[in-house]
Amino acid sequence: MTSTASTPTTTAGRTLSNYVGGAWIPSASADLLEDRDPATGELLARVPLSGAADVDAAVRAAREAQPAWAETPPQVRARALFRLRDALDRQRDELARLVTRDMGKTLPDATAEVGRGIESVEAAMAAPHLLKGRNLSGVARGLDVEQLHQPVGVVAAITPFNFPAMIPLWFLPFALAAGNAFLLKPSELDPLTSERIVELVAEIDAIPAGLVNLVHGGRDAVNAILEHPGIDAISFVGSAATARYVNTRGAEHGKRVQALGGAKNAIVVMPDADPALLASGLTGSAFGAAGQRCLAGSVAVLVGTLDEQERSLARIVKASRALRTGAGSDPDTEVCPLVTPAARERLVGEIEQAERDGVRVVLDGRGDAGPGGASLGPTILDDVPTDHRVLREELFGPVLALARAADLDAALAIVNGSRYGNASVIFTESGGAARTFRQRVEAGMVGVNVGVAAPIAWFPFSGWKDSIDGDLHANGDDAFAFYTRTKVVTSRWA
Repeated sequence: MTSTASTPTTTAGRTLSNYVGGAWIPSASADLLEDRDPATGELLARVPLSGAADVDAAVRAAREAQPAWAETPPQVRARALFRLRDALDRQRDELARLVTRDMGKTLPDATAEVGRGIESVEAAMAAPHLLKGRNLSGVARGLDVEQLHQPVGVVAAITPFNFPAMIPLWFLPFALAAGNAFLLKPSELDPLTSERIVELVAEIDAIPAGLVNLVHGGRDAVNAILEHPGIDAISFVGSAATARYVNTRGAEHGKRVQALGGAKNAIVVMPDADPALLASGLTGSAFGAAGQRCLAGSVAVLVGTLDEQERSLARIVKASRALRTGAGSDPDTEVCPLVTPAARERLVGEIEQAERDGVRVVLDGRGDAGPGGASLGPTILDDVPTDHRVLREELFGPVLALARAADLDAALAIVNGSRYGNASVIFTESGGAARTFRQRVEAGMVGVNVGVAAPIAWFPFSGWKDSIDGDLHANGDDAFAFYTRTKVVTSRWA
C-alpha cells in the first residue's frame, strides 16, 4: 500500500489526520482533544473528534477495495501479513517507546505488549490452513455437500487506551487474512501507536490502498460506525457498559458484533501458596500497568484460618509497598501513571468513598500525583463488605480489594458471585486445589500460579458472563469464525 499523501510527522502538538483510501487527510471535524504524556503532562498531539462524514469516507474506500482483496488467494494475503510482521518486528522498540510515552506504561510492559501484538499477526498468517472448508461427498446418489468460508466484507474495530498496540493487532491481521477490509477507530486518549501501525501498513505494497483505514474520534465516531450500513461487523474492547451498548446498537443495525467488556478478576490465595510466586505474580497482576488491564487481578481472596490469611496479607503488603511508582520511561519504575489526571481523580474518589463506608485502607497510594498529575501508588483495601462496589465493579486502577474465605469452596462462591467472568487465578502448591479451581471457577481464562492469565494468540481471549457481549472472542479460531461467513453448497451433476 503506497500512501498518496505525506505521512504524519512526529512534531509535538500536531493535529492528527485520518487515513482514508491510502491518504492522510484532515478530519472534517474542527473539534480537537489534547493528547498528553501522562508522566509529564507534555502535549503530544491534538486528536480530531471525527464524525459521520469521516466514517462514511473511510467506509466507502474500504468497500471499494474489499472485493478484489476477497478474490486474492489466501496464501497471497498471508504473505502480505508476513511483511507486516517483519515491519512491526523491525520497529518493535520504537513502538514500545511510543506506547510508553502516549499511554504511560513501563517500557518492559510496553515491549511485551508489542510482542503480543506481533504474535497475533503470526497467528493470522495461518489463514491458508484455518480458512479451509469441509465437504461430504455422496450424501445421496450423485449429491455432494461442501462448506465454504467467505469474508464478511468491511469490518471496524473500536479499541481502548490500555493496549494501544496489542488490541488493534488482535483484529487487523485476522480481518485482512480472512479477506475483509478494515476500519480502525483507536482510543482518542492515546492514538499515536495505532497511527504508527497504520503507517507501517501503508508501506506494504501488497496491501491495496483503501483496504486499511483509520479514523480518530470519540462518541460521535463510534455511533457513526454502529449505524453505518456499509459496515458488516464490529470488534470492540472497552468497559462492560459500553460493550453492551455497542452490541445492542450494532445488532439493531444488522451487524455482527464481538464486544469484549470489563472485568473484576479475583486471585485466590491459598495458605500453601509459594511466597515468591505469590509476591511477584499478585503484585504484577494488580499493579502492573497501574491496574489498567482487563486481566488485572483487582480482588485477592485470602483463604484459610485468620492467622493464615494475615500471613498472606503481610506478604502481599510487603511486596506491594516495595513497588516504585514513576514515569514509564524510567527503568526503575514498576507502577506507571494512569492514562490521565482525570483517571486518577476518579480513583481517588472511589477510595475516599470506600473509606466513608468503613473500608480500611491497608496500603495508601494517594501520595504524590507526579509531574503529570496522573500517578497513583499501589492501594490495598480490607474489611470490604461483600456487596461493595470496590469488590464488585471494575475500577481500572492500582487498587486491590481483599476478601476472606475459610476454604476453597467459600473462595469459589465469592469469585463466582461476580457478574464478570474474564479471568481468575489461584496460587497454591496443591494439585488437587488447582484442579478443583480450574474445573469450577466461572471464568474463561484461568491461571494457576500465573498472575495474568493471558492466552497466546493461537487461543481465543475467552471471557465469560458480562465480560463479553457476543459469542465469538478475539484471536485463535474464534477470530477466523467471526471474520468469515459460512456458505454451504449442495451439488448434483447429471
